[in-house]
Amino acid sequence: MSEQSPRQEFSGLRMGKPFGIPVYVSWTWFLVAAFITVMFGPQMRAMLPHLNDFAAYAVAFVFAVLLYVSVLLHELAHSVLAKAYGLPVRRITLYLLGGVSEIEKEPPTPGKEFMVAAAGPALSLGLAGLGLVLDIFVINDGGILEVLTWQLWFANLIVGVFNLLPGLPLDGGRMLRAGVWKVSGSPGSGTIVAAWGGRVLAALLVVFPLATALTSGREFNPFDLVWPLVLASFIWMGATQSLRIAKIRQRIPQVNARTLARRAIPVTAETPLAEALRQAAERGAGALVVVDHEGRPLAIVNEAAVQATPEHRRPWVNVGSMAKSIEPAMVLDADLVGEPLIDAMREAPGSEYLLVESGGQIFGVLATADVNRVFTGV
Repeated sequence: MSEQSPRQEFSGLRMGKPFGIPVYVSWTWFLVAAFITVMFGPQMRAMLPHLNDFAAYAVAFVFAVLLYVSVLLHELAHSVLAKAYGLPVRRITLYLLGGVSEIEKEPPTPGKEFMVAAAGPALSLGLAGLGLVLDIFVINDGGILEVLTWQLWFANLIVGVFNLLPGLPLDGGRMLRAGVWKVSGSPGSGTIVAAWGGRVLAALLVVFPLATALTSGREFNPFDLVWPLVLASFIWMGATQSLRIAKIRQRIPQVNARTLARRAIPVTAETPLAEALRQAAERGAGALVVVDHEGRPLAIVNEAAVQATPEHRRPWVNVGSMAKSIEPAMVLDADLVGEPLIDAMREAPGSEYLLVESGGQIFGVLATADVNRVFTGV
């Protein structure tokens, strides 16, 4: 199971860097590997009666490992194609319910969105087809290799078909999103439709087995709902997150550097904080920029540090002591609006940015807190 993911801070055990893409395995994978081993051990024992119990469970563990290799190939299909389209891929993580490719930008067109989304299921179904051919025409001795081949091609078939279901965060949901985006011209509309498709799928995953059990007349076993509930919860949460992201993206055009900027006044590092604040209030400014004696900006006075300084201390504290040096990446064009502005801030995370005109003159200071307020309540 795969999805496109926003930037995350979690990382697991690093396994390598195929195609230049870091691959991590979450600790939750070991839980799944243990579950698959225990669940499939008796089945392997029945299918391979010449094996003892230890060997049967060992084969089941090998199946668990190979299954996640298949999931890794599924995710690599997404990520390699994304990189070919010029989209940055931060990493791939294998975890409890499959894998996630952290593609840090959305494809610029619905066609590329569709292709990146379809690459994973296409590879899984391709592996299923290859395994079926090998199972029928090449490996048919009834041994361990044939049993593993049969299990893997069938598992890849399920993974490929399931990921084609039309609802976010599944690949089929992203393909649906691309289709609606193409027809409507609005990626946001595509996200909303595909996310609600995911919520419907989540509900059906629970309702269908429950209704089947009740209408069949057999005794209902609550444990039969455990796995559908796990999958439904994953899909529901992913769809809900997609809806939230769609709302955020609707507000991105409102992120205008000039509109959100605080007027800044230049002060030297030796200026007492109280005097600098007096000048700022007098001139209606909301930020202080430390400059050298030739007027070149050196640092931005940190708002949090100013607020933390008691009023009776302010005449005795120089602004230079609570200013943060301006790194080149913290200097932004005052004309930035929307996605380019968000990308520039993401490249150099900070609390304040210096905004300059095209000629290098200071326009003002952009506070991250002011940008965040645009998205408050989403």
